[in-house]
Amino acid sequence: MKQLFIIALLGVSLSMTASAQTSMASLDPGSKADVDSFWPGLKSAIEKHLGRPYVWGSSGLKSFDCSGFLWRVMYENGMMTKRTTARKFYMMLPAVKETDNWKFGTVVFFDNLKHVGIIDNPRAFYHAQVSLGTNRSEMNSFWKRKIYGFRQLPVSGNK
Repeated sequence: MKQLFIIALLGVSLSMTASAQTSMASLDPGSKADVDSFWPGLKSAIEKHLGRPYVWGSSGLKSFDCSGFLWRVMYENGMMTKRTTARKFYMMLPAVKETDNWKFGTVVFFDNLKHVGIIDNPRAFYHAQVSLGTNRSEMNSFWKRKIYGFRQLPVSGNK
């Protein structure tokens, strides 16, 4: 009986791993047409949710926290992944080339992985901020000194 339980547990574990790999694979649309339409869709999803209040643990549609905002934007652009924290997004998303850190759509992490946003351009980023809700903030010295790192959204055009 114990062996049967262990085998069943192993099967569930392997199934979950395969499911996670399939989910991450679905993050890569594949064709150039998909990639070309991805960026305008990403911008549209971001802009659609600007001005919503900050609520810890929320992922929309009426309120967001920072990782919920990132998750919602990813979800609305076909990137099916489990709703998670900024820290886990950092570990899950692929590394970005240093030359791409400031390109639109790059994911930026702050405060020892306690906060996350999406780069608009080298001077601004989108995020869900406690005091202002979802907004576009200037990438000023306050935010620059808090940067932990960057990751990319797994779109085939990012290579």
